[in-house]
Amino acid sequence: MDKQQLSKDILKLVGGEENIDQVTHCMTRLRFNLNDNKKADKETLKNTPGVMGVMENGGQFQVIIGNDVPKVYNALVGNMSKGANAGSSTASTGPKQKRNPISALFDFISGVFTPILPAITGAGMIKGIVAILVAFGWLSDKSSTYVILSAIGDGAFYFLPIILAISAAKKLGSNMYIGAALAAGIMHPTITALLAEGNSSFAGIKVVAATYSSTVIPIVIAIWIASYVEKAVDRITHSSVKLIVVPTVTLLIMVPLTLIAIGPLGSIIGNGMSGGIAWLFENASILASILIGGTMSLLIITGMHYALLPIIVGSMTTLGYDFIIPLMLAANWAQAGGAIGVGLRSKNGQTKSLAYSTGLTAFMGITEPAMYGVNMRYKKPFIAALIGGAIGGGFMGIVKVKAFVLTGLVGLPGLAAFISPSISTLIYGILGGLIAIASAAIITYILGFQENNAPQAAATSASTETATTATSVPVVAEETQATDEQVFSPITGEVRPLSDVPDPAFSEEIMGKGFAIQPAEGRVVSPINGTVFSLSKSGHAIGLVSDTGAEMLIHIGIDTVKLKGQFFSPKVQAGTKVSVGDVLMEFDREEIEKAGYTTITPVIITNMHQYTSIESAGRTTVKEQELLFTAKA
Repeated sequence: MDKQQLSKDILKLVGGEENIDQVTHCMTRLRFNLNDNKKADKETLKNTPGVMGVMENGGQFQVIIGNDVPKVYNALVGNMSKGANAGSSTASTGPKQKRNPISALFDFISGVFTPILPAITGAGMIKGIVAILVAFGWLSDKSSTYVILSAIGDGAFYFLPIILAISAAKKLGSNMYIGAALAAGIMHPTITALLAEGNSSFAGIKVVAATYSSTVIPIVIAIWIASYVEKAVDRITHSSVKLIVVPTVTLLIMVPLTLIAIGPLGSIIGNGMSGGIAWLFENASILASILIGGTMSLLIITGMHYALLPIIVGSMTTLGYDFIIPLMLAANWAQAGGAIGVGLRSKNGQTKSLAYSTGLTAFMGITEPAMYGVNMRYKKPFIAALIGGAIGGGFMGIVKVKAFVLTGLVGLPGLAAFISPSISTLIYGILGGLIAIASAAIITYILGFQENNAPQAAATSASTETATTATSVPVVAEETQATDEQVFSPITGEVRPLSDVPDPAFSEEIMGKGFAIQPAEGRVVSPINGTVFSLSKSGHAIGLVSDTGAEMLIHIGIDTVKLKGQFFSPKVQAGTKVSVGDVLMEFDREEIEKAGYTTITPVIITNMHQYTSIESAGRTTVKEQELLFTAKA
């Protein structure tokens, strides 16, 4: 993948830099806040090589990249004139798109918590490692090494309000360092000791006893209100004294206000949320676990899982454990199980490879490739994964599995989260995850699914053109032992690799293997002896099956289905017997290109599971009826 070119393509297709209010990224996605989502070319983005999918969730425009997202993000920011400021809401230059309150809330939560995940998950992993070392007797909890390592792990959580203050202030477009100073003020050891006495006051107003280390809600509310105070003071202050007046006034107002009102209110809300979740799992653990485990993937798709982040972090810092992370593990491993089930059931070598590789990725905790690339594509495996998540979650609920630390990926690397004074929690957590995998894989295998390489589907583009087939006949030969199949060129022109085709269905060999031809003439002839089994209504795609069972697709141009048959003149129909050299189609190459469409034509074998490889004839240019490639049995 050319990261620079991909980032330039994405920047253009989201509406240009002027349409970007903010851009961040998570493990697999670029997350844009666009001024106007309608200016983004969603369909073209979906078909851009290197882009796995496009979604709009929680007010964000999300471009799914996969594991290379940090590199693409860095290239994207480097291509923006605002540079490093691209991740700040102050980067906006155009009118912002109005969002409903729910979308705005999810966007705010994700914008605040996503950037801090590396800090708290890194610290969480260290806490997990320390727990493992102690559990196996490799480290004494009385040693100074234990004390230092524990402090490294606890530090990010103890000073979590400061980290959150910086992230929230950046998200709100206010000064991050004023936000950090506000959080540092309420966490100062002197104030902490004063609040612990329970009889303190400020200017005659009683200050409620509270401790703000490791809290979440109080500082987020405080920074939200502080952003309005800071901006209001900034508006009425002369530019010559802003550096002194704005931070001074903001801190003088907000630190006491947080201690007197905002902090206690936030603590009540935070403790109520954590306590409510604890009560739910103590009294209806099985039902809650089945529900959350079975719907977690749906929450991720809609972006609603961000609403759980404050609850998870709050529970972890308040109670010392969390019930939701184990259910995330069940849901993630169920997606892995769905993909594995696809691999076990599929007869297509390419599908098997994709399913197993994405299943492994989901097993590690990154589910997007398996969820979007396999399970949702075939539909039934995704349903199986939801059921598997519910079954695995139900088991987690029965044995009340808890996570005791926040780790990076909720998958194999994150199993340290389940280490406790008793190793049984880890064992139960692993067992629950394996139950989710096995359930999803078995259900997928039983339900089955429609393979992409079925001959009927092969005659059309994978994403948009299935419904355009006008006529087809069931003339595909019974699957027998394949023999080598020589494929002769159907068009005169330049031979190109499939990777040059600007459509992932072909460039990533999802539909099948072969070569593409850049036509020099507007005529297509039969490349094999066999039968036409499908002809699209728009004339741009022809499906063939040879007398020896090779199933083929000739796809004239990309997105040419949109021409609705204009400039195409079919010479055969479904069911026509053909020999090498028989004319199948004539098309007006120049007019198609004038209309803005490329005429590059993939010529592919779609039932590659019957063949071992494609052997090129070695030509860079080819004429009609010259050998193009051989499908080796």
